[in-house]
Amino acid sequence: MGKGFRSSSDGKTVKMQGKSLMSAVDAEAVQSEWLSTFGELSDPRGRKGVEHPFLSIVMIAILATIGGATGWEDIETYGESHEAWLSTFLELPRGIPQADTYRRVFERIAPSALEQCFQQWVKQIVSTAGAQVIPIDGKTVKGSYDRNKQQSSLHLVSAWASEHRILLGQVKVESKTNEIKAIPALLHLLDISGCVITIDAMDTQHEIAKQIFAKGADYVLCLKANHPTLWAEVKAWFEAAEAIAFAGIEHSLDQRVESGHHRRETRRVWAVPVSVMGPLHKIGQWRGLQTIVMVKRIRRLWNKTTRETMFYLSSLPCDAQRIGLAIRVHWGIENQLHWVLDVTFGEDASRIRTAHAPQNMALLKRLAVSVLNQETSKKRSIRQKAKRASMSPDYMIEVLAAAVPA
Repeated sequence: MGKGFRSSSDGKTVKMQGKSLMSAVDAEAVQSEWLSTFGELSDPRGRKGVEHPFLSIVMIAILATIGGATGWEDIETYGESHEAWLSTFLELPRGIPQADTYRRVFERIAPSALEQCFQQWVKQIVSTAGAQVIPIDGKTVKGSYDRNKQQSSLHLVSAWASEHRILLGQVKVESKTNEIKAIPALLHLLDISGCVITIDAMDTQHEIAKQIFAKGADYVLCLKANHPTLWAEVKAWFEAAEAIAFAGIEHSLDQRVESGHHRRETRRVWAVPVSVMGPLHKIGQWRGLQTIVMVKRIRRLWNKTTRETMFYLSSLPCDAQRIGLAIRVHWGIENQLHWVLDVTFGEDASRIRTAHAPQNMALLKRLAVSVLNQETSKKRSIRQKAKRASMSPDYMIEVLAAAVPA
């Protein structure tokens, strides 16, 4: 076992304040597995004045974040609250590190190195992505700006595995650029063969579609007025086809009605082979394009009704049900990741903003969401799972075990 860790007295029992932690999993094996995942991470500190083992600092930060910690003080509090348990498998020669220690270490850890460890864990969990939908979307960490230093907020582009509910990877959007530059770098990191990639309108670009198709994946790309000529032609064509109820036009239609959260939503999806739509503006530039889609949504709330019409480009065959599902799943990255990061982990409110700390903390929080999603024995929200993990070392071990490949 690597430096900074020591095993418990036997392989199946962990002692905590005189009480045996006997769980259905081998606690030591779980701890060792997590150690091996982050064991290659290099200590960015010099030798002088080092008081706390590097891996102990990293592991306490990971465990605390899984337990809902949103900053350095929270991590210190978690460590102090569970010092007796943590000391059974972590080297803590000078006790629990203070908040400033975590801050200084995570300011200096190279985000690419931490990302590499994260990718190693993801590949163990998701040995093959399969034929799942992978939404790609960006999120700004609003509190990371620094007005005095003229530092803009951190913006990250993430890929979300809809089936596994796990982050596949993230890339920082460099200052004075946009997501269009970051998405190709993110796609390069991922094995997306056989998957369906969904992307919002801002990132609907010829080269991105080409890269997705070249990697053996399909795409569903939102089409809006950032491609004004093509968007106008597609809109006019569907309006004309709808006026004659698509009579004599090859198409696929799917209609669904869903109720919940005090609203009723009707969605109709029309999919049409691009070959029957006639000449369209620079349509040949979209590699692999087979289908153009129109989606109409009607949402009825208690006090108002909203209507929305959207258009999409897809390399999938003309199947309205399949494409409609992919479009619906795309919002999973908002509901299952971005919303959770803000509401449960307070990401937008975080004022962590120096050096590499914002990007590293963002990855820890995304790791926490992904890990908590793997534990399914408790039918609870991510918030409740995090709270339980922060209170119970037994449950924390269960969460870690669920995120270890069988």
